[in-house]
Amino acid sequence: MRIILFFLAFISILSCTQQSDNWIVAKNEEGFLIMEGTDSVFFYQQKPKSMDGKFKRSNYIHPLYGTNGHILTEDFPADHLHHRGVFWAWHQTYIGSKRIGDAWALEDFEWDIDDATVKEYNDSCVVTTSVDWKSPLWLDENGEQKAFAHESAAITVHAAKDKYRIIDFEIKITALEDSLAIGGSEDPKGYSGFSWRIPLSEDVQFTGKRGAVEPQTLALDEGPWIDIRGDLTGHGAQEGVLVVSHHSNPSHPQAWILRKAKSMQNVAYPGREPVFIEKSNPLVLKYRMVVYEGALTDEKIKDLSSF
Repeated sequence: MRIILFFLAFISILSCTQQSDNWIVAKNEEGFLIMEGTDSVFFYQQKPKSMDGKFKRSNYIHPLYGTNGHILTEDFPADHLHHRGVFWAWHQTYIGSKRIGDAWALEDFEWDIDDATVKEYNDSCVVTTSVDWKSPLWLDENGEQKAFAHESAAITVHAAKDKYRIIDFEIKITALEDSLAIGGSEDPKGYSGFSWRIPLSEDVQFTGKRGAVEPQTLALDEGPWIDIRGDLTGHGAQEGVLVVSHHSNPSHPQAWILRKAKSMQNVAYPGREPVFIEKSNPLVLKYRMVVYEGALTDEKIKDLSSF
């Protein structure tokens, strides 16, 4: 199924549509949908979104679609209302000794999106975002929220082939204040960072570089990639998500927080101990997601994990 009916319904509320030979960018007041021909790829949530004014979030991807058109992410799941699609956020944010909100749990934190643009090529398109991090706990001399960090991201969507699609993420965080630090949860799990909430079936399987992986409470050292596969969307077909942490990332290979039910999956960086981000030395994080139908061979995973 190629989401044609969804596209026809969506197009009636467009404020702008850009089109190239291969790509369609369908915009509305909430954000924009990336499509390859008639196939939906993902929706970028640009405008803040909430549930009855609570759990306000923006700057994330949902829905993320598989190459067969099935929706592979969840937003506002009943068990964890702060979980959302594909996103990157941290529990701990400090300026010096002052705590400045919790971007993971959506507490005292806002994303002020300056710009979000799409550049289209024949075999790919690139979503570029420019985002200021703000908090009601960090104000200027006039009592207005003041940006304390700037995030720029490039999300490269590659054309689908052989029943899989590659999406590459490069996230750069620049400190605008001295002594800015970010960290994961303050318990032994230390989760935060690049995260994705996907439906999990009873037959879900996790595989790492060394073979089958059994999710645990604490972070796992399982190498640079994790493959998650099963009847994820309940359509009776095997689908999967492969996530790769780039070799240039700090603390490579980063640890993984994995769950078999009702939770996020997460590349846990930096863990429970915060790390400082210097004004002159931005933090750069790179990840790859591959959505696919069926199964990936060991050889294909080896090829896809090199980028």
